[in-house]
Amino acid sequence: MVSEEQAVAAARCWVEQVVIKHNFCPFAHKPARNNTIGYVACLAQHADALVEDLIKQLLLLRDADHGKIETIILVAPNCLQGFDDYNQFLDVVDVLINQFNLQGIIQVASFHPDYQFADLDKDDVRNYTNRSPYPMFHLILEDSIAQARETYPDVDQIPENNMRLLRAQGLDQAKQQLAGCLKDK
Repeated sequence: MVSEEQAVAAARCWVEQVVIKHNFCPFAHKPARNNTIGYVACLAQHADALVEDLIKQLLLLRDADHGKIETIILVAPNCLQGFDDYNQFLDVVDVLINQFNLQGIIQVASFHPDYQFADLDKDDVRNYTNRSPYPMFHLILEDSIAQARETYPDVDQIPENNMRLLRAQGLDQAKQQLAGCLKDK
């Protein structure tokens, strides 16, 4: 079983050494620099307990002083290990967003160790744009996204830029970077 410290360390490593280093998300630089990313580990082994933690974090972000916390990464290292289960759980996330009237307020981005885009083979390097050390839910304020879109010249080009970078670096390097965030964590 993965500890809270291990999960948070791996998530932080992945954000800093993969996402920010390779500019996968140009919007991540500001909250990382301002230390307004909240890293939270849910050690639940079952989805029901994960739902409780997810609700807590969604409401915390909604009600937070956004100068102190702008985004939350909820890491679930011991739950939803299979990508199919994780992907189905995203329907629950959508229900919670609607149930708590958070549409237009909070958006959730999904990341998983076995993330696979529907139109790609499992071993396609481009899946690594959304592969993380553990199952993760990135809770993002819609206002932050809107502000970032105003400052970034071509938001729609980001996914293609990321996939082009991954194809250039290759599958072995992408695997090594991800594995590097699990070592000694």
